Amino acid sequence: MDKLIITPKTKIYDLLVAYPQLEDTLIEMAPQFSKLKNPVLRKTITRITTLSQAAIVGGLNVEDMLNRFRSIVGQDKVDSLGESGQNYNTIRPLWFAEQHIAKSIDIREMLNKGEQPVHEVLSELRTLSSNQILEVIAPFIPAPLLDKSLSLNYKHWLNEVSKEEYRVYFCA
Repeated sequence: MDKLIITPKTKIYDLLVAYPQLEDTLIEMAPQFSKLKNPVLRKTITRITTLSQAAIVGGLNVEDMLNRFRSIVGQDKVDSLGESGQNYNTIRPLWFAEQHIAKSIDIREMLNKGEQPVHEVLSELRTLSSNQILEVIAPFIPAPLLDKSLSLNYKHWLNEVSKEEYRVYFCA
């Protein structure tokens, strides 16, 4: 059986199934990934999160992360990935007004239980009327959620409150 070729689009789940020895390296590079030891989180979050998204969550350079993994498993390094990952809006947009926040969802508890918040958030997004805003509170940059919302043409603003708290505001 051919081993998995590590790319920015590789899902964390697939990476750890093919190369379980990389789990410690991933946690060493970004300690927030120690939550992957939780079997429920491992079965949910890792199945939808790509290495490109994981690099964003961990505040890592995706190229450096990939090359470190590839070196450990004997794959050639990549010279340049070009533009990797999505560009998230981190500048307060003109459409944002605090009084327009219709609902706030704190996904930290869901994540700690090993639940995947994407479907709940998307369900709430569909209920918004024009000018309404959905606020999502997260312990890290929720890259898979942002990528999904972008693919559905929702506008967003990613606001870093602290290294442990991010607020994402969505509108249609």
